[in-house]
Amino acid sequence: MSGDRGRVMRRVGFVVLGVNLVLALAKAGVWWSTGSLAVGSEAVNSVSDAVYSVIVLAGLYLTTQPPDFEHPHGHERIEPFVSLFVAVGVFAAGAGVLWNATTSVLNGTYGNPAGAAGVTVLVASGVVKYGLYRYCLSIGEREHSPAIVATALDNRNDILTAGAALVGVLGAGFGVPILDPIAAGVVSLGIVYTGYEIVRDNVNYLVGAAPSDELTAEILSRALEHPNVRGAHDVVAHYVGPEIDVSLHIEVEGDMTLLEAHDIESDVVTAIRELPEVDDVFVHVDPKELGEWKEDERTRLYERRTREE
Repeated sequence: MSGDRGRVMRRVGFVVLGVNLVLALAKAGVWWSTGSLAVGSEAVNSVSDAVYSVIVLAGLYLTTQPPDFEHPHGHERIEPFVSLFVAVGVFAAGAGVLWNATTSVLNGTYGNPAGAAGVTVLVASGVVKYGLYRYCLSIGEREHSPAIVATALDNRNDILTAGAALVGVLGAGFGVPILDPIAAGVVSLGIVYTGYEIVRDNVNYLVGAAPSDELTAEILSRALEHPNVRGAHDVVAHYVGPEIDVSLHIEVEGDMTLLEAHDIESDVVTAIRELPEVDDVFVHVDPKELGEWKEDERTRLYERRTREE
């Protein structure tokens, strides 16, 4: 991992932490002064965001450390675990808000109207969270960071939960106080769904799932673009943490010298490693006269893509 990437990711962590702390304090102040359950649930949501921001920041510090003797491939593979820690905190916050909202409805103990202060803080929260969502998503996708993308997803859903809380605040202001805890319940469901999204997106990184068909076809294409490669087969690409390891066989003329075959292998490795998602590439060189090439799903995928182009 480059030093620039590490600095960018840590900067994102500090920005997210600072914004969430400010929002948590603002919402807590309105909650304390008005007693609105909808604003209170949003305050809990922002507190949980601030807590997991600290976890993300610590995790990003670890994942951006350079390779060492015990971790020759670097520390990026920690990132999916950081994301799952985020998911645990999100689930806990969602469950707590749902419990409070359900108890309030069953007992008939509704919160108080939040007035203009509640409306202002929730609208401001939605606007700020949208900006944070776009910021995190852009950097997370550019740097291929599952932890930053998970943070972006949480910020996106915070926009929806702030909107639900705003409905509750407005309802309480217009004399329908039950909308306040109902809105808090909706907020809790949004929080829990965020946790589900984070888990779903990061499990593939941990179990070594294959990348998209499009990326697999691009990997095969880059191998076959070399003028001296006569075929390619047994392409295996899978996630190791947030990055992809690739292995494949290429076929060349059998009368080539070892040095010539080595140069071809190096060119293919370089071409595939230029893909930003790819980490390691392992290429086995076969003489084409052995006839080991065989069509499989990946070569058919490449051929279909070539026909479409």
